Amino acid sequence: MVRQIPAELRTARLLLRPWHAADAAALAPILTANAAHFGSWIPEHVSTPLPVPELAERLAGFAADFSAQRAFRFAIVLSDEDSICGEADLFARSGNRRVSLAEGDHMEIGYWLDAAVTGRGLATEAAVALCALAQRLPGIRHIDIRCDPANLPSAAVPRRLGFELFGIDGETQVWRKLVTGGDVSG
Repeated sequence: MVRQIPAELRTARLLLRPWHAADAAALAPILTANAAHFGSWIPEHVSTPLPVPELAERLAGFAADFSAQRAFRFAIVLSDEDSICGEADLFARSGNRRVSLAEGDHMEIGYWLDAAVTGRGLATEAAVALCALAQRLPGIRHIDIRCDPANLPSAAVPRRLGFELFGIDGETQVWRKLVTGGDVSG
């Protein structure tokens, strides 16, 4: 069993790794170009374009949270191009709130992609890697993916991975996959 989240996950086409402040220069134009694509689906504290120095501070905060095992925001890097194309997240939760990894009894997965690379199965590939990791964590009973029902491509990911629609939290769908005895690799 995994006792802490590794700093790197590799798939056939992707490298998932923590954000670094130095990623700000590459991320800034992606956030600017995708403002309409993200719409209200991505929280403002993640998707708002900022000047590079301020964005570097945001990414440094994400890296600090990762190191402290509080929140795990991975930059999605296309392996063959060595270019950032999105983010995949893994958050420990207890009840309806995010908690530290040690306090969590389930995990939440999130993701977003640059519109230029959508439709290629990359979000699904990243989610498969995070599901495989989450199912090896001690004390984790299920994995949730939360998404806006109007975001059809995002909602297609949990369906592909065998998640079931568990319920609605406000205007957000909650998709769930049990960890015990189940394979979440899709």
